[in-house]
Amino acid sequence: MLIDWGGGAQEARAGDGAPLVSCGRWRRPGEAEGSAEAVRFPYSPSVRLGGSLRSVFSAPRFPAARPLRPSGAMWRSYLRLRDPGRRLLNRPAGGPTASVGPGPTHPAPAPAPARAYAPPTERKRFYQNVSITQGEGGFEINLDHRKLKTPQAKLFTVPSEALAIAVATEWDSQQDTIKYYTMHLTTLCNTSLDNPTQRNKDQLIQAAVKFLDTDTICYRVEEPETLVELQKNEWDPIIAWAEKRYSVEIGSSTSIMGPSIPAKTREVLVSHLASYNMWALQGIEFVVTQLKSMVLTLGLIDLHLTVERAVLLSRLEEEYQIQKWGNIEWAHDYELQELRARTAAGALFVHLCSESTTVKHKLLQE
Repeated sequence: MLIDWGGGAQEARAGDGAPLVSCGRWRRPGEAEGSAEAVRFPYSPSVRLGGSLRSVFSAPRFPAARPLRPSGAMWRSYLRLRDPGRRLLNRPAGGPTASVGPGPTHPAPAPAPARAYAPPTERKRFYQNVSITQGEGGFEINLDHRKLKTPQAKLFTVPSEALAIAVATEWDSQQDTIKYYTMHLTTLCNTSLDNPTQRNKDQLIQAAVKFLDTDTICYRVEEPETLVELQKNEWDPIIAWAEKRYSVEIGSSTSIMGPSIPAKTREVLVSHLASYNMWALQGIEFVVTQLKSMVLTLGLIDLHLTVERAVLLSRLEEEYQIQKWGNIEWAHDYELQELRARTAAGALFVHLCSESTTVKHKLLQE
């Protein structure tokens, strides 16, 4: 590689005399030029393995205040690298190309695989009426005379009539445009029916309990003093409630490593979550992911916290910064409302899936 300092081009070399930086290749010490062991790298010049550019850029002869200006030789090397006839970017999958000069061209690479199908986020409403029917596997949702199906083409069937009514309400409340990203209950049902990640009950429980290691309300700041006091006043009562409710020890910490959660605490919470069915566990993990807190999720599911309170506690530091620096309506307000909607949908989903509820229709007599 040639570097022009205005007074002539110089080639940077290492102690063994090999070029420290070369256009698209590196050589080991003592290796002959054109060796089959030479490895090519695409796009830009690469540093030889084991070498360092530090000695090049820190040499006294290089003025620190002047930027590098590539010489004509460097530009010619760059243009040669861009020559499509050399096919530097089309190496065969078996390994790097050995030769540098023009030679037999490799066959064109196989076309990139088609992208995975991404469902639309919005769609024009194509139905007029939404109804519910009871089938052999549960309750089904009908859009006009068509049965609703999951993304994997399974029949959309939910275990309780109350959940079916809630999902049907989501579909019926859509206006001229169906906004799928607002239909959180439908999304949770699809996840429970298709189980795209193929996780069993134990894996769902472990995924939820793992959030204890990074629980939002267990991490505390050391400054400023006002925020320290706010976290203590708002978060400590929630941790105290959870420790008393489940007879466990959780605690908090200002360390970046977080609190040390005892193994007994994990065992108790795992045993508690095992009492929920697969559908409810999908909802619990969804809420934990939204709040970034296992403790707040337990308080919400046990009706110790309202949705508004749980969301506020999960955003405590952000709300503190908003009070100090101001609110951005199109950003902070949107995030708050979206988090409330997701959290409320997840909590409702857990209760509708973990309780045996039916809707009784009153017979009207003439």
